[in-house]
Amino acid sequence: MDSEDKPGFSGSSLGEFPRSLPENCVEYLLFVLNNEHEARGSLTDLEIVRKAAIKLCDSTAKGYIWQRDSFQLRVERDQELVYLHGITDYGDSVEDEWLIVYLLRELTRSFPALWVRIFDSDGEFLLVEAANVLPKWLSPEIDSNRAWIHDGKLYILPLEASSGAKRPLSLDEAVRYIKSKPDTLVHSTFVEAEAFYRLEKYPSQVADSIHHAAVTIPRKLAYILHERPSTIAPAVEAFYLRDPVAMKPLVSVTGDVHFPPNDLLTVSIKFTKVLFAQLKSQRFSPPPIWSAVLEDAEKQASGAEDAQKKLARLELGMKVACGFEMLATNAAKKDNRLAREFAMILEDVEEDGAQALPTNEDIETWPDAHREDDESWLDINFEDFEEELQGNRSQQKRSKDGFGDSSAQADLQKIVSRFEAFLNDEKAGLEGAELEDMDEDDDLSDADEDSDDEDKEVSFDEEQFSRMMREMMGLPATQPTSLKNGLEGTDHAVAGGATEGEEDEDEDIRQLAAQMEAELKEHGALKLDTEPEKAKTIEAQGKTNSKGKEKVDLVRKVGNEEESSDEEVDVDYNLAKNLLESFKSQAGMAGPAGNILGMMGLQLPRDEDEEEEEEDGD
Repeated sequence: MDSEDKPGFSGSSLGEFPRSLPENCVEYLLFVLNNEHEARGSLTDLEIVRKAAIKLCDSTAKGYIWQRDSFQLRVERDQELVYLHGITDYGDSVEDEWLIVYLLRELTRSFPALWVRIFDSDGEFLLVEAANVLPKWLSPEIDSNRAWIHDGKLYILPLEASSGAKRPLSLDEAVRYIKSKPDTLVHSTFVEAEAFYRLEKYPSQVADSIHHAAVTIPRKLAYILHERPSTIAPAVEAFYLRDPVAMKPLVSVTGDVHFPPNDLLTVSIKFTKVLFAQLKSQRFSPPPIWSAVLEDAEKQASGAEDAQKKLARLELGMKVACGFEMLATNAAKKDNRLAREFAMILEDVEEDGAQALPTNEDIETWPDAHREDDESWLDINFEDFEEELQGNRSQQKRSKDGFGDSSAQADLQKIVSRFEAFLNDEKAGLEGAELEDMDEDDDLSDADEDSDDEDKEVSFDEEQFSRMMREMMGLPATQPTSLKNGLEGTDHAVAGGATEGEEDEDEDIRQLAAQMEAELKEHGALKLDTEPEKAKTIEAQGKTNSKGKEKVDLVRKVGNEEESSDEEVDVDYNLAKNLLESFKSQAGMAGPAGNILGMMGLQLPRDEDEEEEEEDGD
């Protein structure tokens, strides 16, 4: 855990300007709120909490490699407020952010008077996680300083904290409200379960996020990594975000580098899975000083499997060595504490010389010196991915060779279930998904809000809407007998309860529909006589192979239904024709038509035959 000062954001220095965090940063504030008002007593309590936090972090995250910054706390004063404050830059590793949430939640369970607020560059991310079950009044525009962790639970400050007004709270307002009315805070088990969903895999996730890989690197670098394993993080970042300036020592003719490909040995290095994926996924041409070594290894690796593995270890070791070489160019001037530690160790090693480096016998005594974890978690089987999305996999197969790790499967299933719930929401009205007043403009009047509330109470008649849409599109309004009877009953029910204003509105809609129909017919957009087009389509597709014939059969099937009702045949044919054209426009890729038909259990063949005919014609 770092104790050094990090760039902070002082409210007094920024005046009235809004505060904002840099990207990929998480900020956390810890308050000890009790009946004592003496500053000296608060400072004593905060120091006790800080030491407990250091101890908790060291025990829970022992051996953990932070992507950029680690968990850190320092005492800070803001006018009359005294609290512990920390900012952590987690880079590309979101796991670092959630590890901090877990540490803070566990810390609040040990101190009954401790209240914690945590947020990142996206705002109140805990509330974002629980957006599906939040109260309707709590929108992103007013959620600032309303979410707090206390005694291991998530509490939300009600509207009463802002005197009933829908506006964000200041930090001082929130602290004063918690002190005066802690019993009125909102605690929902549903919101808490959603917000803390990712914490279920902790603390075991700390060990699960680590990956050991065997790499072939210079002896000097192996010694430095043994002394400071966490320095791998800034080195991988330097390699991942490399620029021409950092590459200059590696491409220079003189070859004056700190880690030349001499005295190579194979040893295990500890990564996080994020760091390993960043390093493994990069395509990197070997610099001149490594070219000869890799060429020799490639010649030897042409046959045996063991030689192939040695080549892979050498390539990975080359990336690691180049990353440390780039880091060494200006490590002493970097903000990162680990980079500065690496610069000091490198200087000491180069002063002591080769005699200070460990021998092969010494390296054999290192723990996990030859550990090499399975890399299958990097592989994505897209068939498994599709099956996970559709939820068709059996539990036995999923547990055996499921897509990704268990946490990835759980997250994916949660995303799909939420999306399905969104699509199946029967409460959605004519305007689509209801946003629960989350994106209201600030300048809405009270009259507009009352009008919106009234609109939400209006029920939606699907059959009435369907009939009106058919009239607007110029389609016949007749329905089968069974449906027609149901529609008549619905029409009487609607007419019985409709007001004169609603009747006028319906008449306006009919007039507008008539005008639209006339204009569309004028431009030839409503062509219900599709017989010539059907004939051309069947004739053009008659020469296709079996796949093409399936579509012809579908068209012919539609044509055979003319005996019952010509108008109904036209409508069904238009629907089928539009579906097929939409499916064809997807060009074999995912699209709305394919997705809808797939959900219905239908799967259309691809138009490979038509594409071949077009190529032959050209």
